Amino acid sequence: MRILLLASCVALALPFALRAQAATSDLAPLIECRGDIADLTALAPALEDPLKAVALGWQPLPQANMFMTEYRLASSIRVFGHDTDHIAFTGGSVMAILDLPDPRPLAKELALETAIDTPAKAMFGKELRSEETRDAKNGKVLIESVVLNVSNVASHPGKTLVGCSYSLDLPEEEAPEDTAPPVPAEPAGA
Repeated sequence: MRILLLASCVALALPFALRAQAATSDLAPLIECRGDIADLTALAPALEDPLKAVALGWQPLPQANMFMTEYRLASSIRVFGHDTDHIAFTGGSVMAILDLPDPRPLAKELALETAIDTPAKAMFGKELRSEETRDAKNGKVLIESVVLNVSNVASHPGKTLVGCSYSLDLPEEEAPEDTAPPVPAEPAGA
């Protein structure tokens, strides 16, 4: 009887363990911009419900930065050659929080463009993909963009944030061809 009970418990726990392992193994490709917006969207239930995050083996952490939701993973992942068990989400971004005091060497290694580089703040990034896709519901053309980011943030001294931002936007509207560009106003007193 005990063996039957134990087997039943293992059978019930196995799907949770497999989902937790799959969710954790899916994070590195997402962070390294090898995923897409659908992969990030698949994590939405865990981000909306702390109990679902815990079921995946993610430990919610206190919010040190009001713009980020942070988790400690049950096992480390490897991103861009560095191990971490600390991740964060903000908007359409998923990031690894690395024990690197200066983000500049990693940004240089990844050939990213400089957005801000001061002694207190460093931000680097590069759009890796920008593809047209069609919304299945309404047929509208959308642009899926994937941007790799490396930065530091005051709320996490001695750490480097590295991750990917995924977005789905309407294309910029082009000006009609028969419209001339606006003429700049002449400076006063000219």
